[in-house]
Amino acid sequence: MFTVNPFAELSASIPPAVMQAYVVAMILLVVAGTIYDTLHKKSAQYFFRNWRDAGSKGSRQVGAGEMVSLAVRTALVDGLMSGEFCNRRRRIAHLITMYGFLAFVTATAIMVFRYPTPATPAPAILPQLWYLGALMVCVGGYWFWFFIRVDVAAEGNSPLRVVFADLFILSLLASVTTALVWGYLQWAGSVWANLLFGLHVLASTVLFGSVPWSKFAHMFYKPAAAFQKRVEEANGSRSNLPPPADRPETLGSARQHARHY
Repeated sequence: MFTVNPFAELSASIPPAVMQAYVVAMILLVVAGTIYDTLHKKSAQYFFRNWRDAGSKGSRQVGAGEMVSLAVRTALVDGLMSGEFCNRRRRIAHLITMYGFLAFVTATAIMVFRYPTPATPAPAILPQLWYLGALMVCVGGYWFWFFIRVDVAAEGNSPLRVVFADLFILSLLASVTTALVWGYLQWAGSVWANLLFGLHVLASTVLFGSVPWSKFAHMFYKPAAAFQKRVEEANGSRSNLPPPADRPETLGSARQHARHY
């Protein structure tokens, strides 16, 4: 099972060109959704305005070499290691989910475009990476959903409570979960395999097509915001900001200190 390319088996009923066109369409949906989200929320305008303000208010200039160093640190710490998370459990869950998703998507693209039929057998590592990535997303995603979410861990709400902001994580979990079940049913020769594949396509379409209304686009904003923060700290403009409030009454008499999850 773990060494079989599920998309090659699927090519008997769905032409590889159709599968490839679907992958391209999902990529275009993410690009278009991100651009729309940026324009609608004016994120780019806000970012560049703050960038100019930070440069004019800074007490020193940041050289090109230092800028490259800050970019590398941002990529390593905030990008690859998710250093912005204060809570250790949330950081671990995020890393497991992120790297699992990257492995799952990468393996999918390679198998669909490079090894789409049984006549072009894929190396065993690719389907193994596909299944491993999906399992990692399930581990990190379900751990986050049932045990780490703020409204569950801090506010005591039911883990089954769903709000619109949960669209990204739920569609992601639905996509990889149905993919795992579909892969197993296809390998076992079950008549239910086609149904699960249809559910997988539906969940994936919601995941990649809902970028303007979900948190998908945040993965593109966070590195830029983290880099801007490091530049502001380096040129001294961030030191001009007021210190964070440290008294409960600043948040309301009935509330406690903000907690990071």
